[in-house]
Amino acid sequence: MKVYTKTGDKGTTSLYDGTRVSKDYIRVESYGTIDELNSSLGLAKNYIEEAEIKQLVAKLQRSLFDVAGELATSDYRAFKTRVTDKDIEFLEKQIDHFTLIMDQENCFILPGSNLSSGHLHVARTICRRAERRMITLKESEDISDTVMKYVNRLSDTIYSIARFLESELTYITFGKY
Repeated sequence: MKVYTKTGDKGTTSLYDGTRVSKDYIRVESYGTIDELNSSLGLAKNYIEEAEIKQLVAKLQRSLFDVAGELATSDYRAFKTRVTDKDIEFLEKQIDHFTLIMDQENCFILPGSNLSSGHLHVARTICRRAERRMITLKESEDISDTVMKYVNRLSDTIYSIARFLESELTYITFGKY
């Protein structure tokens, strides 16, 4: 199978259901940002030493294929493997777990005291951008509330893991550098 099809040479691409759309269409931008997030998590995973966390990140990556597939389908109900409330509950349990085992300072931190946390913080910001793209998409088209919640919780999950992996925490007080 060839990687190139030449069907996108004029600036269009196919959605999962075969509909041709512009490559800068907000739906393509939404699932493309999820794809970028998945790649970013893949990079971050290479710097994580803890096997359990590495497996968790891989699980998150696999779920992103369902998120992207759902977003790449004009009628999200037609995509068979969508994220569910159970997936959101799983993320919330991860957030609670990592929050419980780290100190509870209620302030901003300077992200990235090591490569694993730094790459996860980049992934978190990509996740937030994906969420913003999805919000724009939702203004004009029907997308699942569940997938919206999932991506929101996912960024919190990634933050929780990144913060847990920080080798040192530098707290930020505004106005002081």
